[in-house]
Amino acid sequence: MIVMKKHLPRRTFLRGLGATIAVPLLDGMVPAFTALQAAAPPVKRFGAIYVGMGFNMQQWLQPEAGPLEMNPILRPLEAYRDRLVVASGLDSKPAFSVDSGNHPRAQSSWLTGARAKKTNGPDIRLGVSLDQVIASEFEKETQLGSLELTLDPTDLAGNCAYGFSCAYNNTIAWRTETTPLPMENNPRNVFERLFGANDTTDSAVRSRQLRIDGSILDSVASQVQGFTKGLGPVDKRKLGEYLDAVRDVERRIQKAEEQSDRELPLVEQPVGIPATFEAHADLMFDLQVLAFQTDMTRVFTYVMAREGNVRSYPEIGVPDSHHPLSHHQNNPEKLTKLGKLNAYHVQRLGYFIEKLQSTQDGDGSLLDNTMLLLGSGMSDGNLHIPENVPTLLVSGKGLGVKGNRYLKYPEGTPLADMQLTILEKMGVARDRSEER
Repeated sequence: MIVMKKHLPRRTFLRGLGATIAVPLLDGMVPAFTALQAAAPPVKRFGAIYVGMGFNMQQWLQPEAGPLEMNPILRPLEAYRDRLVVASGLDSKPAFSVDSGNHPRAQSSWLTGARAKKTNGPDIRLGVSLDQVIASEFEKETQLGSLELTLDPTDLAGNCAYGFSCAYNNTIAWRTETTPLPMENNPRNVFERLFGANDTTDSAVRSRQLRIDGSILDSVASQVQGFTKGLGPVDKRKLGEYLDAVRDVERRIQKAEEQSDRELPLVEQPVGIPATFEAHADLMFDLQVLAFQTDMTRVFTYVMAREGNVRSYPEIGVPDSHHPLSHHQNNPEKLTKLGKLNAYHVQRLGYFIEKLQSTQDGDGSLLDNTMLLLGSGMSDGNLHIPENVPTLLVSGKGLGVKGNRYLKYPEGTPLADMQLTILEKMGVARDRSEER
């Protein structure tokens, strides 16, 4: 890295008509040194991805601890074997219930380690989630504390299931014991939250503004040209790659909006949401890459399939609804389909990991100092069992976690124990006796 005599502000924006574009963290944003100083510590990032209703545990589990066996569900991540840790033996005990409500309890306890108060009124109560513990430290350096993403509808309110408020079913992120954070499923809204928007969310107004501007990036083109003067070749290339990525995401969002009125053999979806699961999932991951790349936030949560999800996946040969399929009754055909569905979700995670790996960050990649947690609040969806829940950790090489391992914790170990280890790797001090 070349140390210059002057530096650009670390938080630099380009402003145009109805848009504020953050630029990526460039080498030129590193302050000049008048004397030898220790390099700044690398930026750490964290993400938690939830898949409800358990896995095909017959495929997921391996007999003994040791080197990781790339089972059919994990196989899409073969290229990243040395970054993977699978943990077994972990329980989400707060999800245990003497009454009904295993689905909302399983999802709500996954990152909080807390037992949801059964209520369908405003007196909800749970606990602070792992992502928000991390965000409370990292948000001191970023514009947004965290992003909350989902692929499911977000318009549910009131009583969702078994007398539990929809708050427990619509998110996995809790800022405080009584403050669930809403998740966003519309890529357009996520894009506008990251990069600015008009004063209204009215679709007609936004469409008109897009026609006038032609492109959010076109409206700041002259500023980009002026901004690049004086940048080194590495920074120019990095900025160019970033702007290409922003333009591509914007193009795909606009295309989804243009096609929103087409008659499709799918349930009608809000404007801005792609028609297929894969396109929707990948676009949300792309937005998260941009959020990391610009250092707008260093923490996110992502619900790929919430508890009770009834989506079907005919594109991979699984026309069955997810929730009924999770009640497989140990039927071999249904278990095979469930495993195929699990592998599909993991495959989309692989897409995200590849994007992180291919995006430059300092002397390495975004993946190098990123930790991702993927899992479910129950293991066997057929019996709603919150014991031995499927847990996958993806860790960049800069975080000191050895990969290619299958860990077996003692039976009954709380899931929160591993999450406390995640806090330590993220550099967030936490007393192991302290409840989140």
